[in-house]
Amino acid sequence: MWVWIAVVVIALFVLIFAASRVIGRLPALRRAARKLERRRDEALVLQQSAERLQTTVQGLQERAERAQAKVEEIKAGRGR
Repeated sequence: MWVWIAVVVIALFVLIFAASRVIGRLPALRRAARKLERRRDEALVLQQSAERLQTTVQGLQERAERAQAKVEEIKAGRGR
């Protein structure tokens, strides 16, 4: 009977020790989670900026193509 009580008491001490170590790490885990959330938000902002930049580049490319076509028309008109 005393053996079972000793086993239960030792198991409780081990459980309490493990729980206290986990609880002790919770603030660091919270800080890490907040940092990850900030980085996620920054990544979303960068993604939106990249999409706007891509749209701008596409617009500039279209304008450059139109300008090139105009130059070709002007060169063809002078060649007549």
